[in-house]
Amino acid sequence: MRGKILRLWSAVARRNRRVIVLDICLLAFAVYIGFALRLTLLIGYDNLEDLLMAGVLFPLCVVLSFFMCGVYRVYWPQASVEEYAKLAGSYVYGSALFMFVNFFMKTLMVPRSSLAIMLFAGLCFACGTRATWRLAELSSSRPGASASAKRALIIGAGEAGAYIARDLHRRTHDLLPVGFIDEDSEKLGKSIAGLPVLGGGDSLKDIVMSKSIEVALIAIPSASGARVREYLDALSEIGVEVRVLPSLSELADGRVEVSRLRSVELQDLLRREPIQLDEAGIGEYLCGKKILITGAGGSIGSEICSQVLKHSPAELIILGHGEQSIYMLQQRLSEVGVTVPIRPVIADIADFPTMKRFFESCAPDVIFHAGAHKHVPLMEDNPREALRVNGLGSWTLFELAGIYGAERVVMISSDKAVRPSSVMGATKRIAERLMSGAWDAHAGTRYITVRFGNVLGSRGSVVPLFERQIKRGGPVTVTHRDMTRYFMLIPEAVSLVLQAGSMGHGGELYMLDMGDPVNITEMAETLIRLHGREPYSDVQVVFTGIRPGEKLFEELFYDPAHVGRTGHDKIFLSRIDGRENLSIGEVLGVLDEGLDEKSVRDGIFSLAAL
Repeated sequence: MRGKILRLWSAVARRNRRVIVLDICLLAFAVYIGFALRLTLLIGYDNLEDLLMAGVLFPLCVVLSFFMCGVYRVYWPQASVEEYAKLAGSYVYGSALFMFVNFFMKTLMVPRSSLAIMLFAGLCFACGTRATWRLAELSSSRPGASASAKRALIIGAGEAGAYIARDLHRRTHDLLPVGFIDEDSEKLGKSIAGLPVLGGGDSLKDIVMSKSIEVALIAIPSASGARVREYLDALSEIGVEVRVLPSLSELADGRVEVSRLRSVELQDLLRREPIQLDEAGIGEYLCGKKILITGAGGSIGSEICSQVLKHSPAELIILGHGEQSIYMLQQRLSEVGVTVPIRPVIADIADFPTMKRFFESCAPDVIFHAGAHKHVPLMEDNPREALRVNGLGSWTLFELAGIYGAERVVMISSDKAVRPSSVMGATKRIAERLMSGAWDAHAGTRYITVRFGNVLGSRGSVVPLFERQIKRGGPVTVTHRDMTRYFMLIPEAVSLVLQAGSMGHGGELYMLDMGDPVNITEMAETLIRLHGREPYSDVQVVFTGIRPGEKLFEELFYDPAHVGRTGHDKIFLSRIDGRENLSIGEVLGVLDEGLDEKSVRDGIFSLAAL
């Protein structure tokens, strides 16, 4: 142990010998100041011995404390508040050691006033020298804005805004920060990160015009979509470019810097207040368990994987029918350094023998069933396949989960299952009824259904289609001018699914709070404007007519009067949702090979009917 300490001291001393020598000299000088201010600049012979002894012991105690606390391992030109807190703490330990020595050494006499002065002076020297290095580093590394830099206004003078301002000062960017806008009246006229707080939101346009602002940076990760839209509308009118920091859920790593700023996207306008989750309750049913996720390669399934991994499962089983999506998911998870064992499974959930062999070998504890055919127009043309996967495949999973003792099954359903007008919606309603039957047959397993609307950014979402059409120059195709849909962001929807999974005791059908419905025409127009173009002039919007199976308006409940609240304000419980139980025999009857596609379609709607 002694040899290890000596080797460590040798290594630290080699790298920091100049810093150590400087600390010793300055701390010794602090001792002299303490004596000189108490006595006289020319220390008399009577006090010289005490001065010399204190001038040796005090630096020795403090430097020893610095070494033991790791102060000499800090790179001070890039130090932050945490490093200075470590410095102050280690200085206190060193000073306490010196006072302890001073108390027990009868031959050392340091006047109390001299002691106070030298301790204060020593701290000032230790912090001051390091702060000087930090300032020198900032001055030497501050390149300033380029000649062509755009004048930028930062909206939000909180921590995120201050980080952005400092990052702009330290690095070469195409932006020249001018000041802040903030709604907090106490900050008005103050300076933050070297920039003035110029006013509040009500004076935004005046400040933009008077300061010749070219770019506005929305640095409020917690801002709601409505608030982002307000800023965007106000600034777009006067031709100011707008960039935004991602939401809090996207900034999970905590890094706030200029490189994270991006153009405003549709998801920024739809973001809602951060959701409060019962993390302990979620972790209780996921931690240390084997978790199976069907449809894991899809948008919802892959996000479930990411969020489940935060709760330390024993094993993550990612199941899908398409090998490419599972392969890509596996690669993404390995690239981010996931340490939880991951088992990829390529299988068709409607293949009972294959799924049975899988359950025999694995027996998952918790199942998230996100695998399904979801594309409405395609399922209209392929009703048999829709029923085979969404109906028979779901039953296969429910049945085997009960047989092999899974603790709970959480199924992702859709608002299209409410009074279904499409084959896809009808087959999802059939899956809901099959799950209700499984709950009756296997009471040891908790079967929970979570129903919600569209998610923004999924592969089947209308938004990627609009994006491609806008990039081609249009037209953007909307089926009907008045069509509305409910939308959620994928991370928000998945977090509520995990929350609902922790709340259910079995047999529940939960609905997520989707917020207000979004008019698809307005969404298309907003996307066009976000691309810097004007709808109907730069890019046309064409109305093509409602497709088979589509609704003009979606619903979340059969009967809102029978919807109850839960312990979470974003999750609702359906008490009565029509005739529930459905036998697999009825489904197999509709899948009979002797039936043509029209008969299969009619049978599907018959099974889904109340």
